[in-house]
Amino acid sequence: MQVWKRNLWVLWIGVFFTSASFSMVIPFLPIFLLQIGVHEHTEIWSGVLFSSAFFAGAIASPFWGRVADKYGRKPLLIRAGLALFVVYTLTAFVTNPYQLLGLRITQGLLSGFIPGAIALIGTNTPSNKIGYSLSMISSASASGGIMGPLLGGGIASLVGNRIAFGSAGFFALISTLLVIFLVTEENFTPNKDRGSIRNDFKLALANRPFMLVIGLTAITACSVMTIEPVLPLYIVDLGGSSEHASLIAGIVFSLPGIASVIFAPFWGKWADKVGFQKVLFIGLMGGGLGSIAQILFTQIWGFSISRFIFGVFFCAVFPALNGLVVKTTAEDFRGRAFGLNQTATQIGGMIGPIIGGVIGGFFPVQIVFIVTGILLLVAMVMANVNAKDLNRVKGHKVSPEK
Repeated sequence: MQVWKRNLWVLWIGVFFTSASFSMVIPFLPIFLLQIGVHEHTEIWSGVLFSSAFFAGAIASPFWGRVADKYGRKPLLIRAGLALFVVYTLTAFVTNPYQLLGLRITQGLLSGFIPGAIALIGTNTPSNKIGYSLSMISSASASGGIMGPLLGGGIASLVGNRIAFGSAGFFALISTLLVIFLVTEENFTPNKDRGSIRNDFKLALANRPFMLVIGLTAITACSVMTIEPVLPLYIVDLGGSSEHASLIAGIVFSLPGIASVIFAPFWGKWADKVGFQKVLFIGLMGGGLGSIAQILFTQIWGFSISRFIFGVFFCAVFPALNGLVVKTTAEDFRGRAFGLNQTATQIGGMIGPIIGGVIGGFFPVQIVFIVTGILLLVAMVMANVNAKDLNRVKGHKVSPEK
């Protein structure tokens, strides 16, 4: 098997386990707070715990990007995987919210397995297979995100949340071991520039196409996270007060992820033929219109179908953006580029829930869907207006024969 194909399949499994471990822990943190005795200001603590890792990650990502360009993406993957293993395992032993907050901040500062996997795939895959490969990694992340809550909930119901958190650490360890023994980083030239993160920002600012991708990433991450605070309750309301409302909510919540598993490889292959910019445009348009269309349905089945169709289009967006990071940056800047792109994702992830929560608190929940759709359509217009910039190729390509 060719090296790039082995890397792809090994990292697919690694990203699946990492994404599953993340979603085994995160959705259950509010419940875990109650179990360790936090009965006052639980919502505030929950919000702080969620946002702290995003904030820490936004600060740390540029630094790890620079380290990746100097020492390689594989060492950074191993570091991130070991950090997740330690954090999730220690989470099983916390006794107060301050310890939990410290671990969440540590996770944000030290993690980055999935962005690292994307960066390694982007720099060690033939140029005519990058779209397909990045979309496959996206489908792995979506698959893990679907399975994680099921695994976490099942283990927690049998043996408790603490064992579930420890199991998440075990999954992260499996991902790390796979990288150590089976992933080969062939295409890496160490960056010998003795610059600084400040200089990296200057280089990024001078690259207009790349900065456009950064902006689109931030807007897209913000838009998709805007709906997160209100979506579960909205689904339960549509499903009525039946005894299976929570189960229905979980299934509907996962529909875009299921759509991603099915359709992401198709979008990736098409991007390799027609270009990332065109696929990004269609994904943003379908995602924006699909988000707004969801308010037309007052029954759970119609809403479910619209959520799935939204997922069919939206799953094209992030792989296309990652592909454009590869296309618009030089190879020796690629680790830093993905680090900065991750910072944009983290910032969008912080701002989005705040916007959604505020809007949902003062206006009907349907307005949140409209705002989400408008943000995606604004990103679509930006991508279309700047199509020429996005189609510029800055970096050295990996040889198709490699």
